Amino acid sequence: MTGEQDGFFRRVARQRGALAPVLLLLVLTLGSFAFFAIADEVAEGEIKALDEYLLLSLRNPMDASDPLGPPWLEETALEITAIGGYPVIVLSLLVLTGLLLVTRRFGAAFYALLSVGSGALVSYLLKNHYERPRPDLVEHLDVIHTASFPSGHATVTTVAYLTLAALVVRFFPDWRVRLYVLAVAVFISFIVGASRVYLGVHWPSDVAAGWALGAAWASFIWLCLSLLALYRGRRAGNGSGKRLRESAVEVMEKP
Repeated sequence: MTGEQDGFFRRVARQRGALAPVLLLLVLTLGSFAFFAIADEVAEGEIKALDEYLLLSLRNPMDASDPLGPPWLEETALEITAIGGYPVIVLSLLVLTGLLLVTRRFGAAFYALLSVGSGALVSYLLKNHYERPRPDLVEHLDVIHTASFPSGHATVTTVAYLTLAALVVRFFPDWRVRLYVLAVAVFISFIVGASRVYLGVHWPSDVAAGWALGAAWASFIWLCLSLLALYRGRRAGNGSGKRLRESAVEVMEKP
């Protein structure tokens, strides 16, 4: 490898930390755009036909109360959807926060609580704002207590597992490990959201909006803390540089 190539790769490595905020901003922008686009379609009723078609396509054409597939698939969907339920999410968050506090990673613990807690609050407020009724075309195969739009399971699961992925990737510099962790987080969010439609408790647009909102909110919190870390690191670097310059001046001025 030539000296020029070696210098190029070193510059790329140094800029990798600055690239993360750009990617997060991109996800934030796309997620926000997708959410508001879906919300606009829902408010105008223009997506109702597509929602009904997709929802009914997962049911027996002769009996809308019977989901497609063998009985074990329905049980599996119920178990998968529980992953995105508040009891599991809250318990997992408390366990993770406790571990971070015990290991004295207070900033990471605050980040986890802030990201997941605020994401759940935003989901709850938006549900009350839109007040979309649950699907009435098929039988509900899970217990429901709140409005339909956006899907709380899809939103909170996406926020929670992307937050967990953000914490994990900090300890693994290998891009393959980071990609795997992010892929697992996205996959879990996908199957939880899909289970809500299969169980008949959400319109497909509810889940799509939840995914978009969850990705946007997780990216927003991650971006804010990344920019804060970059700012603090730059200030620390400037402070160190200033101290070095002052030390050099003192040495030069000594007789």
